[in-house]
Amino acid sequence: MSSPPAKPTINPWVWVAAWMGVIFFFSTDLFSGPQTSRIIGPILKWLVPGISDDAVAAAQLAARKVAHLAEYAILAVLICRALAKRAGMLPLPLAALGQAVLIAAAYAAFDEWHQSWTAERFGSALDVGIDSVGAVAGAAFFAWLSCRKPATNSP
Repeated sequence: MSSPPAKPTINPWVWVAAWMGVIFFFSTDLFSGPQTSRIIGPILKWLVPGISDDAVAAAQLAARKVAHLAEYAILAVLICRALAKRAGMLPLPLAALGQAVLIAAAYAAFDEWHQSWTAERFGSALDVGIDSVGAVAGAAFFAWLSCRKPATNSP
């Protein structure tokens, strides 16, 4: 009796590159403040009749900054996963977690530079900082999750 064929696995760096592509797409004019306000504003006004325009603007800004955190937390988790697969170990050493954060932060800087070339967006050092905080949170989450699993030589 023969064993079943091994499942093909996708290189984890493909997932990193794919998520970077998603972030790049979110950085286009399609997801600029004026564009997303066309969706967020009416939804908020439907959910909370009588909400002020200032409150809608504040909610939209908060949603956009939380999205920055989430995008880069996910990116850092994917990078940590790829580094763990390459190293063949969990938990990742602190230096590898730092490397994941640095890669994500460098991509954040590139992404803000990309936004500076679009018509409705601009690059923001503050957003790079927010993205970097998201990357730290993602790497910390990965470290926490990997410490909950029994130590292994293969992630």
